[in-house]
Amino acid sequence: MSLSILNIKPEDVDNGNKRAKYSVCIVGCGQTGIIHACLFAEAGFNVICTDRDQALINNVSKGKGQFLSHHFEVTLRNCIRKGTIKVVNDVGVAVSGSQIIIITTSVKISEKRKIDYSELEKTCKQIGSNLKQGSLVIVASPLGVGFTEKVVKEIMESISGFKIGVNIGLAYSPLLIVHEEIERALNQKRVVAASEKASLNAASVILGTVMKGNLIKTENIKAAETAILFDIARSEIDNALINEFASFCEKTGVDYIETQRFTKHSSLSEILTSRFLDENSHKFLYTLSEDAENVNLKLRLIEFTKDSTEETVKHIVNLVKDALRSCDKPLRRARISILGISQIPNAKTPPKMLAKEVANMLEARGAKISIYDPFLSCTELANMQFQCNKTLTQATEGMDCLLILTGHDNFKRLNLKKTGAMMKKIPSIVDIEGAVDPYTVEREGFIYRGFGRGVWTK
Repeated sequence: MSLSILNIKPEDVDNGNKRAKYSVCIVGCGQTGIIHACLFAEAGFNVICTDRDQALINNVSKGKGQFLSHHFEVTLRNCIRKGTIKVVNDVGVAVSGSQIIIITTSVKISEKRKIDYSELEKTCKQIGSNLKQGSLVIVASPLGVGFTEKVVKEIMESISGFKIGVNIGLAYSPLLIVHEEIERALNQKRVVAASEKASLNAASVILGTVMKGNLIKTENIKAAETAILFDIARSEIDNALINEFASFCEKTGVDYIETQRFTKHSSLSEILTSRFLDENSHKFLYTLSEDAENVNLKLRLIEFTKDSTEETVKHIVNLVKDALRSCDKPLRRARISILGISQIPNAKTPPKMLAKEVANMLEARGAKISIYDPFLSCTELANMQFQCNKTLTQATEGMDCLLILTGHDNFKRLNLKKTGAMMKKIPSIVDIEGAVDPYTVEREGFIYRGFGRGVWTK
């Protein structure tokens, strides 16, 4: 092949004209995949997007991506219109026409709470059977320890007939977006790992054209896989610890929001306002847990964190039930509006992992649930299979209870007098993120409950 990525140098891709000689195939059209597609297209590469999921392909071809920020939504539409991003529904065709392949297909959790790599393995087989000599494959999704070399590498070599580091390249470099805006994540350090220098150098050169932060390079893929899982686990453990603190405050009549002003650990204080992660991050706890079980080790903190999330869901439902009971209303047939399900306030992100679980549990107990998030469209919320409110007025009118799951600014600015008048008699607010002041809420005639805020009087 005339353009062998394994021999690429920084000067070969130091401007848009040079990058236009290369095609980048993005396999996986979820949020991470489309972010990569936009980054490479903006940098001047020709980009081909593909996925085994036809529904995702159809949306992307129309310029629509899952939970994209405004910047990436606009970029995607513009790039598709200009033809710098093309969408193909055949993975094999997309791979065979590219020199650089970025895999963003994510692992799944089965109904038995086990990691399911089957979709990723099928994708790798399709890629392997269509690879051209001189191509570079970069795995951009977190994986279990050893999976890149034991499974991905073996599939690529056995099916393609090429050898990693000689005929084709293979690298591991996930993009982690946890707790943060996407743009901020792009400015942080990113690990690039490969088992030999040719792949490592090639992946570093290519990723260096789109990442603003420093690249941390290593030839130890297992160490990189482990580090990524540790980063995710640390965030989840911090969240579980804060949930424990919040529950303690609630039971002892302390306002955990007030404690933020006095804590020495600023990192924990920051998590207090955004401590419920999305499903994508939480499932990697199961990856780490299974990896530990494979070597006859039980990670007690990880097991505690997994259990903590389930307990948090139950606790939120119980807060809603208690608020309604104080209004002399049963949970059954109560109309509850969930306000905000984005992972972080004032941003368009994937939903919090617990949002759907809370909604499901409330509905299973007979409540009528609707959802409103100003940063997510009803189309984007359709997969949650609940009624969507298009406006805040619609989300409050005729409701028994408002459940604030994400502290968007417009929820903090609620006109409580007007809101209470639109709701059913004896309205209630359950605030999970400290968006509203409990004393003000009670003065306006609401029944109030708040996660960790043991200061309500009614």
